[in-house]
Amino acid sequence: MTDELVRVYVPATVPMLARLRADGLGATEAHAVTPELREWYAEGDEEELEYVAFTRAAQDALLLLRSDPDAPRRRVVVSVDLPAGAVGRVGGELGSSAVRLAGAVPVGAVAALHVDGAEAVDDVAAAAEVVAEAQAGDPDAQFTVDGAEDHELEWYDPTELDVLLREAS
Repeated sequence: MTDELVRVYVPATVPMLARLRADGLGATEAHAVTPELREWYAEGDEEELEYVAFTRAAQDALLLLRSDPDAPRRRVVVSVDLPAGAVGRVGGELGSSAVRLAGAVPVGAVAALHVDGAEAVDDVAAAAEVVAEAQAGDPDAQFTVDGAEDHELEWYDPTELDVLLREAS
């Protein structure tokens, strides 16, 4: 019997993508459509629920940028399909999309790569500086983070990894 695949949205940075092919995606936390998210957003269809999980991964990418000042100022979300057994639930808070990954994500599990375009760099850089304050409830910081979230992440096929790395570095 095969393990059911789960779509997971992994926050990342450009340097993490650079190591993807050789080492896999070294992330332990990600987002997915969880039972807690379904219960919280009962009216949402599958596409809306996935968008919520994707958006939360993009927000977490800002936190990764804050902790890596040398990384290009672009949010990265990697959409992956993993066996359900490799994805663990975190807590049980209503509305949570947080999941824990059992290990590095192999490049073969990547379904799509999502990265900010060049026009978003300034807004993302500003948001990365204040994302922790925004999460703590600072309305001015939240306004700055919202400015970054106004930018849609660009979509790349996994086969375009090398092209993406040249463009985003």
